[in-house]
Amino acid sequence: MEKNIYVIYDRNVEPFARKLADGRPALAITADEEHKTMDTVLDICRWLLAQGANRDALVWAVGGGVTTDLVGFAASIYKRGVRYANYPTTLLSQVDAGVGGKTGVNLDGFKNMVGVTKFPIYTRILPEVLETLPPRELRSGAAEMLKTFIIENKGGNYEKAVKVLSEPQVNFGALAPLIEAAAGVKRKIVEQDPYEENIRRWLNLGHTYAHAIEWYQHTHGEADPLTHGEAVAVGIVQAALLSERLGLCKPGLAEKLRTDLRACGLPTGLPCPEDELEAALWKDKKAEKGIIHFVLIKKIGKVIIKDLDDLHQPTE
Repeated sequence: MEKNIYVIYDRNVEPFARKLADGRPALAITADEEHKTMDTVLDICRWLLAQGANRDALVWAVGGGVTTDLVGFAASIYKRGVRYANYPTTLLSQVDAGVGGKTGVNLDGFKNMVGVTKFPIYTRILPEVLETLPPRELRSGAAEMLKTFIIENKGGNYEKAVKVLSEPQVNFGALAPLIEAAAGVKRKIVEQDPYEENIRRWLNLGHTYAHAIEWYQHTHGEADPLTHGEAVAVGIVQAALLSERLGLCKPGLAEKLRTDLRACGLPTGLPCPEDELEAALWKDKKAEKGIIHFVLIKKIGKVIIKDLDDLHQPTE
């Protein structure tokens, strides 16, 4: 058994994390968007320093996507970089955040504005922990899974996922292979384009509007804001509507996606007027030199990247 392992976990999964840690040094953190900041990253680094963690340390991140982001970022800067591994405990992190190597924290309400790309040495997918998730958190991950299968729909996984996720009681046995498939799609894309210079941008489907929605809700102090996955679901519909306006897909795609997402318990409508999101859309990481690298949908299983200068007409 490898020594020099340090476990950092979301306090919401403490019983599972403590059992996994098995006596190893462990730190509980508050893993939510409000605490997804440099302050938390520095607190993690201070704890590692107090524990005597050296350059050979291996840090386990046990929790959802906020946890893996925070811990991965801390591991990338502590003593100029130590190893870390992900133990994602939410559906969202198992199919998305825990796989791709992106780490980062929020800055002044804007999503993931500070961060680095650092790949975990491994990610352990543990489907059994999903059975303890609150239904809303499970649905939040469902949005990222469906997003992945809109990008690549090998074997009809999109249709299979909609069927499983729309059942009143989720069949976790049927969900497990879909988790592996979604993680596999992301892993394949990341391996081909680790630093998001080309096709890795496909994985941003739905996220341009999602990040703007999250900024809006943060700055307006929404009492019950959409989760990240819920915001992504809304963003997917917005991407489909824009794809239809630009003639990139057949009419009706947005309505089909809206129907499927609703069947899975996800919201599909903007929580505020679209023009109020404008400022955040142009401050998103995907905006460069007056254009947004917007991921649009030709059909389920095929997406493209369009450089848009006004979200209505492509830049030639």
